[in-house]
Amino acid sequence: MRALRILLIVVVILGGLFVAVDRAAVYFAESEAASKIKSSQGLTGEPSVSIKGFPFLTQVAGSSLDEIEVSVGGITATTEGREVEVTEVKATLRDVEVNSSFSSAVARSADGSALISYADLTKSAPKGATVGYAGPERAAKGQVKVSGPLNDLVEGAGIEVPDAFKGMLTDDFTAYSTVSLEAGDKVRLRAEDLPELPVPGVQDKLKEVVDYDLTIDGMPSTIKLDKVTATEDGLRFSGTGTDVDLAS
Repeated sequence: MRALRILLIVVVILGGLFVAVDRAAVYFAESEAASKIKSSQGLTGEPSVSIKGFPFLTQVAGSSLDEIEVSVGGITATTEGREVEVTEVKATLRDVEVNSSFSSAVARSADGSALISYADLTKSAPKGATVGYAGPERAAKGQVKVSGPLNDLVEGAGIEVPDAFKGMLTDDFTAYSTVSLEAGDKVRLRAEDLPELPVPGVQDKLKEVVDYDLTIDGMPSTIKLDKVTATEDGLRFSGTGTDVDLAS
C-alpha cells in the first residue's frame, strides 16, 4: 500500500509538471503566433491569439493544431475622410498545420467575423444623420434606419435651398438603406423608400448624399468577408476561408 501511495504521488507530481510545461509552451506559441500574424498581415496592433485543445505538446508533435482563435484590434473603416472603428474582429482557424518554429501555419478552414456598431456607423454617415436599427422586419431585408432633422441634413450636405422654401424643411427625415458588401471590404448603403420632400430637386440631391460607401481598411487577408447582417447591435460581417496561410 505504501508503495502504491508513493507511485500515485509521483504520478500526480509528474502530471502537474506536464500540465505546467504544456501551458508554458502554449503561452510561448501564442505569443510567437501573435507577433508573426501582426508582421505578416501589416496590423497596427498585436492580435490576441488563443490556441485551443489539450494537451498542446502532443498537437505540436503531430504538427497540427485543432483550433486557434484570433482577435484583432485597430481595424478602421473610412469614407470621404471620416474614420470609424471596426469592433469584434475575430477569426477561428481549424486544422492548422505548423512547422516546428511556427514560421509557417496553414489553416484548412477558417471563419471570420466583424462588427461595426450603429454609433460608429453614425460617425461615418452624412452630417446631421443618425444610423440605427430598423427593426426586425427591415433588418431581415438587410436594411438600417437613416434619420435626422431634415434642415440639418440639407445644410450639412451643402444643398442650396431658396430662403422662401427653408421653412418647409422643419420635419424629421427618415429613410431605410439597404446594406451590401462588395469585394470583401466595401460596405455600400443605398437608400430605399425615400420620403417625398416639399422642395423640388432636394430629394434627388439628398439621396446622392445618403447613399455612400464605407471601406474597411487593414483587415487581415486571412479574413474574407462575404456576408453582412443588420443586427440590434450594428452591422455584423462574416465569411469563411480554406487553406488560409497565416504567414503571408
